[in-house]
Amino acid sequence: MTTLARATDTLTRDALTVLQPGFAGTTAPDWLLRRLGEGLASVALFGRNVTSPEQVAALTAQLRAEREDVLVAIDEEGGDVTRLEVRTGSSFPGNHALGAVDDVGLTRAVAAELGRRLAAAGVDFNWAPSADVNSNPDNPVIGVRSFGADTDLVARHTAAYVTGMQSAGVATCTKHFPGHGDTGIDSHHAMPRIDVDADVLAERDLVPFRAAIAAGTRAVMSAHILVPALDPDRPATLSRRILTDLLRGEMGYDGLIVTDGIEMKAIAGTYGIERGTAMAIAAGADAICVGGGLSDEGTVRRLSDALVEAVRAGELPEERLADAAERVRALARWTTANRPGAEASDTADGDVGLRAARRALRVTVAGESAPLTEPAYVAAFTPVANIAVGDETPWGVAAELGRLLPGTETGSFSGADAGREALAAAGSRRIVAVVRDEHRHPWMAAALDVLLAARPDTIVVEMGVPRAEARGALHLATHGAARVCGRAAAEAVAGV
Repeated sequence: MTTLARATDTLTRDALTVLQPGFAGTTAPDWLLRRLGEGLASVALFGRNVTSPEQVAALTAQLRAEREDVLVAIDEEGGDVTRLEVRTGSSFPGNHALGAVDDVGLTRAVAAELGRRLAAAGVDFNWAPSADVNSNPDNPVIGVRSFGADTDLVARHTAAYVTGMQSAGVATCTKHFPGHGDTGIDSHHAMPRIDVDADVLAERDLVPFRAAIAAGTRAVMSAHILVPALDPDRPATLSRRILTDLLRGEMGYDGLIVTDGIEMKAIAGTYGIERGTAMAIAAGADAICVGGGLSDEGTVRRLSDALVEAVRAGELPEERLADAAERVRALARWTTANRPGAEASDTADGDVGLRAARRALRVTVAGESAPLTEPAYVAAFTPVANIAVGDETPWGVAAELGRLLPGTETGSFSGADAGREALAAAGSRRIVAVVRDEHRHPWMAAALDVLLAARPDTIVVEMGVPRAEARGALHLATHGAARVCGRAAAEAVAGV
């Protein structure tokens, strides 16, 4: 082999190594297995790849038969954002519920059990936790994914989550650096901009990331957000000032830097995924998350070719690509060395998620409200789900309440006539109105007004961020829409 051929082969392998692509189906396609043999070092799982923990375990075993040290990544925050339990809803409350309890030992225990279940399924890299301080109450994409709006609370729970999950041998990826909490735009759709000065960022948004670094997080995920105080020209994912000078230099972080999904419109719609990929690695990112919408061999080829061409064109230093690839391999070595044995099942705490959800429940009694004893009508006022949460995961209290009160029926409503439609559908049955971020949706607040004016005995369950005033005969705030949050609310409604 000539020197040029060897160099080209090394470049190609390094280019494949820094990609973290998904794929379609519940078994690994031939092209993916072939690419693992050619240098691909990571594979990402999404909801479309999951039917059960047993199926995921078989899938990850298939991948490791081709490459034993492959990183298997997943976006499993628990709570509203779940992939492992995408069809049923999560057995674990999300960050906002854990922040409402504010018991770092509980957060650590929840993260450890979630990590144990991921590890048992063969997943060893989790794109979580969210360390964003939810300082903008109208944030359309973070919300209950954040531990809260208080910086110190977010910091201590981020550290606890990192410690808990990594104790199970699953590497964490703390996100979305330098903080996505003060945005009013979802970066899946467009480029958010945060216009605060550097001092505010340092005292508010960066603090949880410093805590995560101190706790030993193995990875940090960049945000596709423009923060002019840090870099007026480029979003964080493409900014050397933010990734290299700030995160690596000033903050002393030496682990893996992963981008958020490169196909998100904030990058793809502005720079294109090929150019964005090369710019991100040049700026200091080490791995490219190729998210849910891109799942074919052609995308992997396009992105790896773009990286090789960027090196040849002098736009991406070859040593920067090599350094990025080595950081990916270093994380793979860590996960391989920390892979739990069979004895990990001895530490299982299967009920910790439900215990946490019960503790997170906040109950406000505004009128006479005896527990329900007869089948009710559950009116779910359903907003459009953001892409991170997705619309395939069930939420609400109807299923859980139906188990306790057989015969309970439900309907989903939205828009200007939602309240009147719910009243007509409920008939004479007691109404349980389920909302999600009422404060962000005027139509939802109006629907509750209509319901409560006609039926003041209505029970209200808020499963988003509980910022609107508590109302209804009984008001329950679950701080998230995980399945266990629905169960905790149903138990309270039925007096169990």
